[in-house]
Amino acid sequence: MAHPVSAPAAPPARSNLPLDPGIVRRMRVDLAACFRLAARHGMHEGICNHFSAVLPDRPDLFLVNPYGLAFAEVTASSLLLCDLDGNVVEGEGSPEATAFHIHARLHRAKPRARVAFHTHMPYATALAMLEGPPLLFAGQTALRFHGRIAVDEAYNGLALDAREGDRIAASAGEADIVFMKNHGVMVLAETIAEAWDDLYYLERAAQAQVLALATGRPLKIVPEEICRRVAAQEAAGRAESARLHLESAQRILAREEPAYLA
Repeated sequence: MAHPVSAPAAPPARSNLPLDPGIVRRMRVDLAACFRLAARHGMHEGICNHFSAVLPDRPDLFLVNPYGLAFAEVTASSLLLCDLDGNVVEGEGSPEATAFHIHARLHRAKPRARVAFHTHMPYATALAMLEGPPLLFAGQTALRFHGRIAVDEAYNGLALDAREGDRIAASAGEADIVFMKNHGVMVLAETIAEAWDDLYYLERAAQAQVLALATGRPLKIVPEEICRRVAAQEAAGRAESARLHLESAQRILAREEPAYLA
């Protein structure tokens, strides 16, 4: 169940640093595209789950989806600009409560995590429901995540206060991917494009693992040395590949769902 954040009693806290309208618009468009793409790939769950992105040069402000919109409804202009105390600086509505308590605390605690995507996407969440390590390194797609995964074993229910958000942030450590046991996954990245790229391939890797396990035959795990080598190869070109991946998807959206740009 989702819960809206109560309207702030005090006016939004603002910095003296001006916002660059061009940068904010670009981020709004990129983030809105990720919501639409996630919906297309079945990574959404009702009006729950949330994506956020911190503004460049303004670590006190981040974009996040408003409570009440499905991913397929999100547009560039519907995204909320919030500060780390939960005040809405720009936009109409409020963030969903768990979105604020998880994402604001993550961004506050981990400045490198400029983008945070949280979903209950089915295949990755299925792996988060199992005992033991969730993602096994048996397929090439999974190898890009070797050495980048943390597992949060302590499910405590809905994140409705700052303590739970702080605990989740601490569990991430230096990882980019957090499997939240009995819950879902969190993808952390420096850019929106990299977050989308990892989210997409994480679900593809999880889907392949679930399908392979469904045969009842044992997985053929890739040797550790090869895992490390492939992960390094993937890392070398990941940022550029992620940028091109998101741009290609946005060209398709512009033709088929131009409303996301509004």
